[in-house]
Amino acid sequence: MTTAAKNKTTTLRSDEFSCPSCVSKIETKLNGLEGVSKAEVKFSSGRIIVDHNPDAVGVRDLVNAVAEVGYTAKPSAI
Repeated sequence: MTTAAKNKTTTLRSDEFSCPSCVSKIETKLNGLEGVSKAEVKFSSGRIIVDHNPDAVGVRDLVNAVAEVGYTAKPSAI
């Protein structure tokens, strides 16, 4: 219960999505990070929504994980 209380939602944005296969690559990578409870890629809008514990995994870690599978992402306000 305390972990859920610490979680925050971060939205990343990428304009590099060219095919739906990137969705599973990015979601698998992010969901495999310790501290990430859920990652969801919105292909049509280029948004990546991540619920995570910021004490365990920061925004920079999320951006780097997306880069490791070949895509550029940036933090987004919406």
